[in-house]
Parts: sequence; C-alpha cells; structure tokens
Amino acid sequence: MKFLIVTFAPTLKKEDKFYSYAPYVYEMNIWSKYIEELGIISPIVYEDKLLLSSFDKEPQIFPIKPISFVSIPAIFISLFRIPLLLIQLFKAMQWAEHIHLRCPGNVGLLGCFVQILFPKKPKTVKYAGNWDPTSKQPRSYRFQKWILSNTFLTRNCKVLVYGDWPNQSENIVPFFTASYSEEEIEEVQIRDISIVKKQIAMSRTFRNDESIEEGQMLNRVQHDDSNRHSQLDWESHDLENDQQIATLHTPRNDKSVEGEQMLNRVLHDGIQRHSALDAESVTNKLKFIYVGGLTPGKQPLLSVQVVHELKRKGYNVQLDMYGDGVEKAKITDYILDNSLEGIIILHGNTSKEIVKKAYQQAHFSLFISKSEGWPKVVAEAMFWGCVPLTSAVSCVPEMLGNGSRGTIVVANSHEIVSVIEGYVKNNEMYKIHAQNAMEWSRQFTLEKFEEEIGRLF
Repeated sequence: MKFLIVTFAPTLKKEDKFYSYAPYVYEMNIWSKYIEELGIISPIVYEDKLLLSSFDKEPQIFPIKPISFVSIPAIFISLFRIPLLLIQLFKAMQWAEHIHLRCPGNVGLLGCFVQILFPKKPKTVKYAGNWDPTSKQPRSYRFQKWILSNTFLTRNCKVLVYGDWPNQSENIVPFFTASYSEEEIEEVQIRDISIVKKQIAMSRTFRNDESIEEGQMLNRVQHDDSNRHSQLDWESHDLENDQQIATLHTPRNDKSVEGEQMLNRVLHDGIQRHSALDAESVTNKLKFIYVGGLTPGKQPLLSVQVVHELKRKGYNVQLDMYGDGVEKAKITDYILDNSLEGIIILHGNTSKEIVKKAYQQAHFSLFISKSEGWPKVVAEAMFWGCVPLTSAVSCVPEMLGNGSRGTIVVANSHEIVSVIEGYVKNNEMYKIHAQNAMEWSRQFTLEKFEEEIGRLF
C-alpha cells in the first residue's frame, strides 16, 4: 500500500536519512509497520533548531514550499504559492493508495480541499488539536473541522480526535496517544502528602564573602539578561497544529552566551545550596513538576507563581520545569527578582528517562494550558501517580474522570493554591486520586496504540 502523509512538519535529509520533528516521527513509525511504501508531502527546509528523529521506512518525498500567514509579506508570498501547492497535493494524492492528513494546519487545510476529489480512496486524519465543538478556535480550524465532519465532502475517511464528543458524524473516531510501553510499567509508591508541613517562615541568609560576590553576580546577570532578552533567539512552534512547543535557539553573540552560562552557574549554585538542607526538610518537601513549552499558551509563569505563593505561606516547596521557549527569560527574571533559586529549577529540554524519574517523585503536575488536543504531559504524570492540576481544555475533564483522577483548575494562582491545600489537609483523597490516575493512564500504552492503529486499515 502506498501511504501518503500530508503535513506542515518539514522533512529534512541528512546523511542519506530523512528526519522530522521527533514526536511526530515516533508516531508515524508505528503507522509505517502496516504499509509497504511511504510518501510525504511537506516542506523540506527549516531554518530553526528542531528536535529530530529519523523515519524507519525511507519515504518518497513530494517537496513543497512552506506557507505562513503571520505577517503581511508572508501572506502575499503564501497566496502566490497556493495554486502550485494545490497542484502538487493533487499529484501526490494521485500517487497514494491511502491518504493521511495531519491537522489542523495550513497544509492540512489545503489537503482537506484536495481530498474531496478522491472520494473512493481510503483516508485517515490525525486531528491533533482541540475537537471540543464549544471551544473558541481560529476560523481556519473550525473550517477544517467542518469539512472533515461532513460525510458528503469527506468520504471513506476516519478522523481521529481526542475525546468522545456528542452529536458527531460517522467520520469521527475518538482516539488517544501514548508515551510508555507495557515493558516500562513499574510499581510506584503513591506519595504520602500528610508528611508535608508548613515550615516556620524565616529568611535563610547565605551572606558570607562568597555569597555577597554571588549576589553581585546575580544582579549583573539580571541586568545583562534584561538587556539581551530582545536579542535572544527564542522561538517555539508546533509544526503539526500551529501551536507552540519547546525548542531552544542558540544565542546570537558571545556576550549573550557568556551571560547565559553565568546565569546557569548561579542558578546551579543555588540548587546545590538548597540540596544541603537537612533530611527532614527534604522529606517534607511538596514537589511539583511542569513539563512543556515555556510559551504563552501554556502559561508556565502561572505555575511558578503558584509555587511562590505556597512558599510565602510557609510550605517547603520545589518546582522542576522541563522545556524551553519564549517565556524562559520572563521566568528567569521572576526567579531572580523573588530569590527563588533552588526552589524553581529550570532543566530545559532533557531526556525522557530524566523526566520520568521526576514524575515519579513529584506530588503534583501543574499544566494550566489555554489550548490542547490530548495533553500527553497530563497522561504521563498520571501514569506515574502524579496528580494533575490542569485546565478544562479539550478532553482533559474526561481524562481526569470529572475530578476523580485530579482537579480541573482555573488560571488563578490563589484558587490553585486553595486546591493544593485541600489535598494537603486530606491525604486520603490525594492517594485515591493518584491511584485512580495511575490505573486509568496505564490503559493507554504504546502496544495498545499500535493495536488501534492497525484496526484503522
């Protein structure tokens, strides 16, 4: 079977192998197990840094020019390119025996139009965004959803969406995604939150000669950092649905590199100091984790503010943040302004194994995003008995069992702190939610995902 992927994610060739955005490649490698020939129509250049992985099956590439509508010049260029792009999509779909669209996105939108001309060819669509019919979304997203749901325009098609929504057409198939295999399942002890105690509010001062010098260094780094924020080349972009993900660009000059290294050294020293606290303090620590892009849509600063408020109320807390993005500079400023080094720890992008260990040690996952499809980081936290505190977007209320596997929160730090204190006062409820979360999430393994993919053909 000739299987064609229609996507905005760039396909890049390096040393006779083809690469693309890693999470997307991991998934498509599973799909590839059920096909003979793989074709991809996508852009073939990408100037920014990207987390890459290689395709298991060598694809036939149908290259296209990228299109974008983020600026007036980009709009004019894209409008000029669209006619040729439609012709290229048509020719690629003629080649295919099965058409697979990755939506929502600009290329996916054009693919939605062209697929109408192939009513007899089997099709699948991975809709990675929010399918909630009541949610506010861009017009282009709503239009894609309308075309894909319409059984007259989109025939012989299965549209994979996150969540089980009422009053959907026969095209729509509730689906999920997975991060861990059955082999990775291991026994995890549910954390005991009853040992968390408020600490006596007191100022911990480290003002010897070395710390005074460090304080001066912090001030200098903060001043330099504020001057270079506009120069840092931070940007994140979700290549599949025009949302943002964590990618880190290299600073543009030696001065910014030096400042970044100095800042990292100071923050690391702060971590080392705090790790030397007595064993009881460490045992009683209330631990949080944030995993995801440091981008405005995911509101990472709100998670920082929640932990800061808990600290002010006397709790011994720690927030480990995994990911990078445009909000990192703002979060760094907040850490330095409020002396939160060693309490808010920025780890950047790191390995899956390190993040897994962090999930296993954390009490709560904080993820108050404005828009999601199936937030994998929520399901991952649940997999390891880490109770999620997250926003009511997409299918998240369904994932949390309407409050039996975690808590839906609004974007208000005071209310989130109140929810956390409610758990601290009710250890039994915390343990039940953690256990329920773990049992539910462990249904959705990579083996289960592969099995369900096979049933689509």
